[in-house]
Amino acid sequence: MTEAPTDAVGVLALPDAPDTGPPPKPDPPPDSDAGLWHTIAGDGPEAHAAFTELFQRHAEAVWNYAYRLTASWAQADDLLSTAFLNAWRTRGRAVLTRDSARPWLFTVTARLARDERRARARLTALLQRLSRTTAERDHADAVVEGDFAERRLRRVVRAVDRLPRAEREVVRLCLLGEVSTADAARLLGIAEASVRSRTSRARARLRALLEEDSDD
Repeated sequence: MTEAPTDAVGVLALPDAPDTGPPPKPDPPPDSDAGLWHTIAGDGPEAHAAFTELFQRHAEAVWNYAYRLTASWAQADDLLSTAFLNAWRTRGRAVLTRDSARPWLFTVTARLARDERRARARLTALLQRLSRTTAERDHADAVVEGDFAERRLRRVVRAVDRLPRAEREVVRLCLLGEVSTADAARLLGIAEASVRSRTSRARARLRALLEEDSDD
């Protein structure tokens, strides 16, 4: 009868245990946003074709979101271009939190809009200090502001800007961008319950701010 082999201390020598680690994550479908994002991270004609497809898939939604943030067609055009330029420049480094690229694009667009507002405010303040006379209102601006829908959207944008930062972020994502509560929670790194409570508080503040603005 053949004895089983033993190690140096008399314990049966067992074969190496198979690898029990998690299986590798499968590649996303090539026609999904995640698949396009993966292809864009490469180089060559495939990356350019994937980026074109991603742009065509989300450009309208990003433009509409940018317009709701700024109430300006021209600024929405600029933000659309800059957001996708940012996506191209950060390819291979930016990570999607979900299969859809839209929440990531909305987050980038909101940050760009915030930066542009700050720069425009600084420039306006500088011009006011340098100018000795009050500039005449541009006729085109007066026409645009005369439209009720435009004026109402501008009031909403101003009210959103006055919200506390935490509430402002969820408003731009969930109310203006129509991003789901789950996606907003992942993007902001908070619990879904926190997103819902911030949204509720923001709605109440916005109602009060808009009523206050209408009384002025």
